[in-house]
Amino acid sequence: MSDETLRLLSMAERAATQRLDDALRSAGADLDQWRVLSLLADRGGCPMNVVAEHALMLAPKCSKLVDRMVSANLVLRRPDEHDRRRVLIFASARGRAALARWDAAVAGVRERFTEIVGPDVAVLDELLRRLATGMERSPEPDPAAG
Repeated sequence: MSDETLRLLSMAERAATQRLDDALRSAGADLDQWRVLSLLADRGGCPMNVVAEHALMLAPKCSKLVDRMVSANLVLRRPDEHDRRRVLIFASARGRAALARWDAAVAGVRERFTEIVGPDVAVLDELLRRLATGMERSPEPDPAAG
């Protein structure tokens, strides 16, 4: 992979994040809140470590975000039925309603991405999934081993 490819990947990520953030801010939310509620609406209750990983956040920052979302009645904390020591996070009814508004706010951004990429959107999804998964699992090369 060339330096230019890495630069273009960074530029695309920055532009996508900015457009999503702008759309969500216009709906009274932010990207982190949207990621959290999207996960919880899709999967149901999740432990904090899963929420943090999905939202691309460090655990302490995610915990503070979830605290704020609990205070706003967007999410709920409940004990895990199978392991009472664990706490799961769920989307509340108010959180699901907010997510519907937020999803409507980002619909235009999704449409624009699809217009830009065209019929290759499924290929792009698969390539990005493969890249993200591979980068998570692969150890960094050791320059001294070279």
